[in-house]
Amino acid sequence: MKIDAVGLFVNNMERMVAFYRDVVGLKTNWNGDADAAFEAGGCRLIMYGRRDFENMTAQTYGYPKGRNGTMEIAFALPSYGAVDAEYERLVSLGAAAVFPPATMPWGQRTSYVADPEGNLLEIGSFGG
Repeated sequence: MKIDAVGLFVNNMERMVAFYRDVVGLKTNWNGDADAAFEAGGCRLIMYGRRDFENMTAQTYGYPKGRNGTMEIAFALPSYGAVDAEYERLVSLGAAAVFPPATMPWGQRTSYVADPEGNLLEIGSFGG
C-alpha cells in the first residue's frame, strides 16, 4: 500500500483552507464544499468538516482540544537555512510558534508551528 493522503477533520473549513493555502502555500481547488484537497508533494492533505464527517458516518467522535499532540504533518526542506526562513515566515503570517529551529543530535534541523486548530506542523531538513 502507498499513503495517498493525510486527513484532518476540522471545525472551521474556511479558516483552515485559508491557512494551508495562503500561509503554508499548498495548492487547492476548494470551492466551499465539505471537503478540501491540497497538493503536498507526493501526498495530498485533505480536510473534511467535522459535522459533515459525523453526518456522513452517522457517528460522533472525540477531538483534541488545544494543541494536538497525537500527530504531526512534517514538511521537508532542502537546507538548514530554509528551515529557519520558513519557520520565521510561517510565524510572521500567523502560525503559532511551538518550537524554534534547532539542530538535533541525529542531524536534522527541525522546528514546529501549529495551525489555527492546534495541529502541529514540523518544518525540518536533513541537509546542511
